[in-house]
Amino acid sequence: MPAQISAFNDNQQRVSTQQLLQQIYAALEAGETEFEVLSSGHHNIGGPLWTQNGEPLRFRVKNPGQRVGSFGLDGTEIVVEGSAPADAGWLNAGATLTILGDGGDTTAHCAAAGRIYVAGRVGTRSGSLMKHDPAYEPPQFWVLKNTGSFSFEFMGGGIAVVCGVDCEGFDSVLGDRSCMGMVGGTIYVRGPVRGLSDEVWLLDLDEADREFLLAGLPVYLDKIDRPELFEELSDLGQWHKILAKTYEERSRVQHLTMREFRLREWVPEGIFGDVVTDDYEHVAGLVNAGADRLKIPHWQDKRYAAPCESSCPTSIPTQERIKLLRQGKVQEALELVLRYSPFPASVCGEVCPNLCMDACTRQYIDKPVAMKELGRLSRDAAAPLPAPESGKKVAVVGGGPGGLSTAWQLRLRGHAVSVYEADKEVGGKLRQVIPTERLPAEVLDNEIARIKNLGVAVHAGTKVDQELFAKLRAEHDAVVIASGAHSPVVIPFPGHERLVKGIDFLKAINAGERPPVGERVVVLGAGNAGMDTCLGAYAMGAKKVTAIDIQRPAAYQKEIAHVEALGGEILWPFFTDRIDEKGVHGKDGRLIEADTVIIAIGERPDLSYVPREWLSIKGMMEVDDCRQVTRAPGVFAIGDTIRPGLLTHAIGHGLEAAEFIDTYLRGEPLVAKKKPEIVPQECLSKELFRPQNRGRFCVIDAKSETNRCLSCGTCRDCSMCLEACPEGAIRRVEMDNGRFEYVSDDHVCIGCGICAGICPCGVWSMEQAV
Repeated sequence: MPAQISAFNDNQQRVSTQQLLQQIYAALEAGETEFEVLSSGHHNIGGPLWTQNGEPLRFRVKNPGQRVGSFGLDGTEIVVEGSAPADAGWLNAGATLTILGDGGDTTAHCAAAGRIYVAGRVGTRSGSLMKHDPAYEPPQFWVLKNTGSFSFEFMGGGIAVVCGVDCEGFDSVLGDRSCMGMVGGTIYVRGPVRGLSDEVWLLDLDEADREFLLAGLPVYLDKIDRPELFEELSDLGQWHKILAKTYEERSRVQHLTMREFRLREWVPEGIFGDVVTDDYEHVAGLVNAGADRLKIPHWQDKRYAAPCESSCPTSIPTQERIKLLRQGKVQEALELVLRYSPFPASVCGEVCPNLCMDACTRQYIDKPVAMKELGRLSRDAAAPLPAPESGKKVAVVGGGPGGLSTAWQLRLRGHAVSVYEADKEVGGKLRQVIPTERLPAEVLDNEIARIKNLGVAVHAGTKVDQELFAKLRAEHDAVVIASGAHSPVVIPFPGHERLVKGIDFLKAINAGERPPVGERVVVLGAGNAGMDTCLGAYAMGAKKVTAIDIQRPAAYQKEIAHVEALGGEILWPFFTDRIDEKGVHGKDGRLIEADTVIIAIGERPDLSYVPREWLSIKGMMEVDDCRQVTRAPGVFAIGDTIRPGLLTHAIGHGLEAAEFIDTYLRGEPLVAKKKPEIVPQECLSKELFRPQNRGRFCVIDAKSETNRCLSCGTCRDCSMCLEACPEGAIRRVEMDNGRFEYVSDDHVCIGCGICAGICPCGVWSMEQAV
């Protein structure tokens, strides 16, 4: 009775390969020599094993894993019921392995002795690296049907027999590229063979070959239980043998010249023959110009956006501004910024978190370009001249940064614009909420005066209701909803009626009032609005201010640092449970004592003046990709009325909306704009710029930043490419409009790529030749 080896334990759970092999070892120690193995993909069954007295071992295996019979020794017989996966018989050292099905890839790989019988097909690289130690009998590898590609690769010895049964219609029973690197051994094959290595011979059988096959076939067919095939397979006229060429025979190969190889082999019979055409006339040299170059340089000035431009919600092209300053065109540089934002000093220079600096490439060298100082340069700049009057009228509801940005841009385009603001003066949260220590009043007043002087009509103290809104729609060619978000969000936990609303608190301070606060103040919310509220609390006399949040503070680090410098504390995560006369109670039992609790976690827009069906399910204006209200042609919405954002987001929305409205007023279809692709960092030669001492870095004059800006994606006209080109293929061309371009002469350029490699701005690119 054979020893029963199971892949499953008493709980019907699969055991590991190690545990299954230990079962075999234990049975072997107990004197067992016959084994029935129920496997479940377990590896290495069948070897290397032996008995002390030399008694043979017999295995019958179901469902084996890889390397069944690997390292099998003389005296071991293994029968696999069904097919076997990869590496069956790997490094066979004398065992007899019979597979009553197909063999996987690399069957008989590195076999050195023994017999391997397969009753079906075998996979790729089967029989590869078979070898023969002359002190022992050569290994034999018998296959009933066919092999996969790369079979018998680097074969060094042994005997293989491929019977070619059930292979009618096959191009080759040995697959493709068989016998590559073969240096020894014999392969008997029945059926068509193609794609053999040039290092082997395909020969007819001699008498010794016939004797071997006629003696071996009955044994093999009996092993795989297919004796009825002997009559068919014993017709030896269908068989050939493959032998490796000797070293001398391989050495006598006549090598083709390059021209002969190209004309005879490269296209007509080569592996690319079905996809490549060749005129057989023109041969490219090693260094080529013109159409024979592998890559072609292209000067792509402004093809990509700079990182600062791409990250700026208003899309201010700072690299263009600095280029103009570098050229001494100061007035043009200041005017350029005003064509993107009417608030370069108030926002860019004072309150903006400067996302552009976070993206600036210069930070990888020393410090980002000083954007705030550059913004302040435009404080007193004159407004650009507007376009001629268009005769179109646009109404803007809301005089905050978004509404004023839209009005400014539309006025520059020649349209008559009227702004309707509920407060006594325009400016929105710039005027109402931001502490004057962060935004000096005279800076904001100066920039709002510039907007008014451009011709924007301002109707302050005018709250727009449904009736007035309907009138504005009827009397104007387009309407912009830019009323912002001023309704504070309040969480209805117990005691919420004790809360002071942060936006009302800040508005009161900026209006010159002194809202009362206790000595101990807790601010719910640690975003930028929360930090402004903390500053306001200290300004009103608070001695200890604590900001709490349920998550990592969303405020920018410099805002947090400002509050902490005054003695403020930021606590997170803190989950508020209730508020009472003692202060704020957390859900974890903590108490933060407070005399005043202010909530500053955000605001929602008041859109009661528009039809309800214009709103999304979240209560915001529902617009398309062109900022136009989906249910109201000619009505556009921006800023916090469509989604919460920064002040600079509202300004950017205003620019985009004005461009779409201008298109709409001209009667042209609106098409959404794609964000420009940012210049890849690997295209910029940062190593060409000398870093400054970070610890001593100080901006004295903003105009000095012209030397630090890398001008990412925009040519700085340094002429380094022109001077570095080894072939002199590049020239600088002046155009009638005062602009310039660099041109590469295709007849001279060799496509070496030095221009792209040395360009500090990433303007030159090498593109694959077609």
